[in-house]
Amino acid sequence: MRRDIFQAIADPTRRAIIALIALQAMTPNAIAENFNSTRQAVSKHLRILTECELVKQEHQGREIYYTLEIEKMKEIDKWIEQFRKIWETRFNQLDEVLLTLKKQTK
Repeated sequence: MRRDIFQAIADPTRRAIIALIALQAMTPNAIAENFNSTRQAVSKHLRILTECELVKQEHQGREIYYTLEIEKMKEIDKWIEQFRKIWETRFNQLDEVLLTLKKQTK
């Protein structure tokens, strides 16, 4: 089943996993040590993140390391950017209103 990247990041545990492996590649066991859940639960989250191509697996000997897939993260950032522009415009408008009100009270 093909999952949507926004479905994947909707879960707080998966967002926490992304934050962990953004700093360094980690094995599933190392990731699981950071959570109050079973190794199997963390593996399920990793599988979903892998299916969405937000993380990738790299084999090093017998170990599997998970790393962040930066290009997919850019996809999320690109989607959020449209809203960032709206927010910045509204904040700028609010600043202008506040400056006008401040001048009127002097």
